[in-house]
Amino acid sequence: MLAYVTRLLGPAGGTVSATGAWRFAAVGLGGMLVDVLAFQALFALGAGLTAAHLASFGLAMVFNYILYSRWAFAEARDAGRGRAGERFARFVTVCLLALGLRGGVLMGAITFLDLPVQAAILFAIGAAAIVSYLGAAFFVFPSVDPLTPPALRWRVAAIGVVFYVAVLRLLFLGLIDLMPQEAYYWNYAQHLDIGYLDHPPLVAWLIWAGTSLFGHNEFGVRIAAWLCWWATAFFSFRLADNMFGRSAAFVSLLLVAVLPFYFGIGLVMTPDAALTASWAGALYFLERALLGRRRWAWWGVGACMGLGMLSKYTIALLGPAALLFILVDRPSRDWLRRPEPYLAAVLALVIFSPVLIWNLENGLASFVFQSARRMEALSRFSLPALIGGMAALLTPPGLIAALAAVWERLRLAFARSTDADTKRLSFFVAIFTLTPLSVFVAFSLKHTVELNWTGPLWLAVLPAMSATILTAAGRASAFRQRMIRAWTPTIAITLVIYGVGLGYLASGLPGLGYVAGLPETPVAWTEFGREVAAIGGEVKKETGQEPLLVGLDTYKLASELAFYGSRSGEPVSSSVGRGVVGQTSLMYGFWYPEAPLHGRPAVLFAFRRYQIDNPLLAEHFASLSAPMERTILKDGKPAGAVYYRVGYGLK
Repeated sequence: MLAYVTRLLGPAGGTVSATGAWRFAAVGLGGMLVDVLAFQALFALGAGLTAAHLASFGLAMVFNYILYSRWAFAEARDAGRGRAGERFARFVTVCLLALGLRGGVLMGAITFLDLPVQAAILFAIGAAAIVSYLGAAFFVFPSVDPLTPPALRWRVAAIGVVFYVAVLRLLFLGLIDLMPQEAYYWNYAQHLDIGYLDHPPLVAWLIWAGTSLFGHNEFGVRIAAWLCWWATAFFSFRLADNMFGRSAAFVSLLLVAVLPFYFGIGLVMTPDAALTASWAGALYFLERALLGRRRWAWWGVGACMGLGMLSKYTIALLGPAALLFILVDRPSRDWLRRPEPYLAAVLALVIFSPVLIWNLENGLASFVFQSARRMEALSRFSLPALIGGMAALLTPPGLIAALAAVWERLRLAFARSTDADTKRLSFFVAIFTLTPLSVFVAFSLKHTVELNWTGPLWLAVLPAMSATILTAAGRASAFRQRMIRAWTPTIAITLVIYGVGLGYLASGLPGLGYVAGLPETPVAWTEFGREVAAIGGEVKKETGQEPLLVGLDTYKLASELAFYGSRSGEPVSSSVGRGVVGQTSLMYGFWYPEAPLHGRPAVLFAFRRYQIDNPLLAEHFASLSAPMERTILKDGKPAGAVYYRVGYGLK
């Protein structure tokens, strides 16, 4: 078996000689033994789960590194493959990646499989050992065989990173409390409809499907986001393959796995998950229709545009981009005289028709909310915020690489020496990136922008970025060479942040808990729900009526109260939003009109003192208690404090 692994991994850039494979097996087994014994001893001595898990892992990694560098991979060290400091930094990176996955396996085995800690740690150690081995062979002590093509190394890196990221997200889907936005969209699904005020309905339909299969829990809410990421990855791979070849497709897949926006849409359930999948699909089918001249592809364009508009209206920006490309690209102008593009538009409208019907029945409320309301907002210059948001979505090196790739495509599109096919491809990349981007830039000059708006539009330039990364060093400019070299630390750092960050959100720091608690980070909403249920129980015992739960922010508290505010774990129907006290509350105003609730007691909650001290609250009740405070504890450590008041006789 080891001989087979050696033959398989060696040509791909791994340091796996026959002797090294046996040595690694010995070191790996020794490290696992150290890990198991240290964990069991520490846990038996009373160390907490997280403390024992981190300490035993650290001991095992020190053991492994000493034997890796001095024995198992001594040939690589003696051959001078990497300075000692660089090699150690790479080893620490691999350790942190293994730690993130190990934490997810450990917590998942305990939480979902109900395994005892002593058994769960064995699965966690095994998962970490796999990551450590592959990381050591390919990243810490890699082969420098000149016969190994760089493109092959990128392919191997893409496969490894995609698998790591997919498993990491899957493990943590159900381990981290819902963000307020996710809880709000989950409440969409509890009031299933064909439209909503602030978003189209696809996110609600997907959550309804997930929770119908897996129950009303975090995993059920988020599983559709994880699946949507795979659709995004598939279409991105196919698009890059068509445009720049198979190696560029693998690099594009790698970028979809590691860039922050695309990582996030596969973990957090928001409308962006389905929007991004639809955007990627629309780009793929548009490329097939416009560059590949495939008539059937227009049906895919129509389907993806329709599904995208059921997610967010912003995908409609691909329509003007497609029209502009058709006008600029002479061979594509024939489509203006053919029925397929128009049939695609009809198909998109048919799929989008539930939203049209809902808006007609509700006074165009959603269209007004997303258009006139935003345009009428106070004027504010937000271009710096937009640029900062783009850097956060792509990482700063990623944003620079994206803009450089667009600039290069514009240069090629207008250069006389460029062949016709390259011109058309370059126009496609530039137009489908810059058209939606220009809309957001123009909007930011006078209005507030949201961080996530530009995320999907960069899918059009990812193939060109991938082709640049694959550029041979000898043929690249100095700037390109620096950008290519920057990708390795960028990828490593982002992966470490994801793994360690998710582990922190799931279990905190041993002895310290959480540096930031509620409501800024989703670390103790479950415990918050228990406190809410206890307070509600006290009021019910006092009044004989089930109290209303009223969060005093726009929607966040009301949504978390609805998801977590029950002792039985079932959804809470008494979380009604602040609309009952005369304040705006988005969809809660549609779901819970005031009149039927009059006379009920209510518990008002807020994380901001000024919200609970609002003197206007007293006007809505026959009597109102003084403000009170309750500390939220997670694992015995403070994770936030909530203010509340009890109102009697809602008017």
